Amino acid sequence: MRILVTGGAGFIGSNFVHYVLDKHDEDEIVTLDALTYAGSRDNLDGVLDDPRHEFVEGDIRDRDLVAELVEDVDAIVNFAAESHVDRSIQGAEPFVSTNVQGTQTLLDAAVEANVDRFLQISTDEVYGQILEGKFSEDDRLNPRNPYSATKASADLLAKSYQTTHGLSVLITRTCNNFGPRQHSEKLIPKFLQKAAAGEELPVYGDGSNVREWIYVEDNCRALDLVLREGEPGEVYNIGSDEERTNLEVTEAILNAVGGSKDQITFVEDRAGHDQRYALESNKVKELGWRATTSFEEGLERAVDYYL
Repeated sequence: MRILVTGGAGFIGSNFVHYVLDKHDEDEIVTLDALTYAGSRDNLDGVLDDPRHEFVEGDIRDRDLVAELVEDVDAIVNFAAESHVDRSIQGAEPFVSTNVQGTQTLLDAAVEANVDRFLQISTDEVYGQILEGKFSEDDRLNPRNPYSATKASADLLAKSYQTTHGLSVLITRTCNNFGPRQHSEKLIPKFLQKAAAGEELPVYGDGSNVREWIYVEDNCRALDLVLREGEPGEVYNIGSDEERTNLEVTEAILNAVGGSKDQITFVEDRAGHDQRYALESNKVKELGWRATTSFEEGLERAVDYYL
């Protein structure tokens, strides 16, 4: 299979590129990335010179470039996105442009080139918050910040291309990822480095917000499985059942690096801060997938990587 991976120099995208090239000897990958602040060639160290891998610096909104790259691929996996909630609150325009218009550009090119499969990478945040129970793929979308609203829009746009144009679209919605190659603005790498340096760790509100955490390699296994064996037109939640409050995550980080709880500082809560996310993942489990890395084991690996 020859795969176009957009956003492949970012966090999850680069881990996916490494995973596929390692696990599938016959596969080839074309990585397209604009190398914004969140993407780096360094994330592709070890595969940049692989004869089965081609790196292209460019933007998914560049119609001519995308059309050229899509001509000879079997599948598209779209990781490319603006993804930081705080940044979307400060200004939503880049999120609308990349996450919605960029996805449309890819979808149009995929239809024109008759691409076999289009995997849209989404997030649990499109469902909004849930105080009890778990979200299934059939629950309504209720995004509560500009980032998640643009991701929900991209999901709906992709599904419409399945119905209208017959494009084989699959959508995955994953919980919070962590692990190697994650940008330092994200909670776990940021707090690991601050904790080790003896700096304050700013926790929003009272730290009671709950997130479900998945080690990035477990997520990549699920994405690879859905790409190859998923049913076109379907949405697949990818959750780990590893729920932690933000305060519990912060305390685990401090314990891992020998820090002190005195480093915790509670700050004004973020606007529209969802209280809890949780995913029911029965559909992807029916394909044979299970998360195998506990939060504790994943955090140990993250400590080794970042520190």
